[in-house]
Amino acid sequence: MKSTSPAHTQGYLLVNKPKGKTAFTLVAALRKRLGVKTIGHAGTLDPLATGVMVMLIGREYTKLSDKFLGQDKEYVDTIHLGIETDSYDSEGQELSRSELVPTQEAVEAALQAFQGEISQIPPMFSAKKINGQKLYHLARQGKTVERAPVTLTVKTELIAYNYPYVEIRVNCSKGTYIRSIAQDLGKMLGCGGHLCVLSRTRSGNFHLSECIDGELVYTPDADVWPHIRQQISWD
Repeated sequence: MKSTSPAHTQGYLLVNKPKGKTAFTLVAALRKRLGVKTIGHAGTLDPLATGVMVMLIGREYTKLSDKFLGQDKEYVDTIHLGIETDSYDSEGQELSRSELVPTQEAVEAALQAFQGEISQIPPMFSAKKINGQKLYHLARQGKTVERAPVTLTVKTELIAYNYPYVEIRVNCSKGTYIRSIAQDLGKMLGCGGHLCVLSRTRSGNFHLSECIDGELVYTPDADVWPHIRQQISWD
């Protein structure tokens, strides 16, 4: 069942993406629900992640995607220490295990490396393209290619540490891979680690508290049109 749409309505919709869903399925569900072909988003999230996705509805708003994408983001995530995976997250294949238990002081000291301007190499399991190919396609074939480091700006805060879990808040610039922070932190601590929980709590000026439950997009009787906005503040 499609929602009844006001004539010529375009805008953006703030959605809390459910775990296990992809940006592709959100776009497809909204196209079916709204009867609008031109729908995009301002920054994807991995299937395991939840949180803020800015869905852009109509040509006028999809043309603004680069401006939305350029805004900084905030994430709250949990890192599982002691297990390293090939994808840097819980969906990958286990590569190694360690019995080393870092102290909280060691964790706090290591997190100082993720403050301010940092250099980060994009993970192989990512949608970044090199020579026209998405890295994750190559990674699934067991291939590894050279990736140039990217300069980013991050601010990282420790929320809680209860071994083997480290919960952190990361404010970061466009293009930051939180999975890479998990991987790098594990290496610095000498025990390995991977990302097991990820939530985007802010995208630009848009906060998680403003989002509709993403399951509504997939619910036949839910009307999402009243939640679509037109006014944008870039400050």
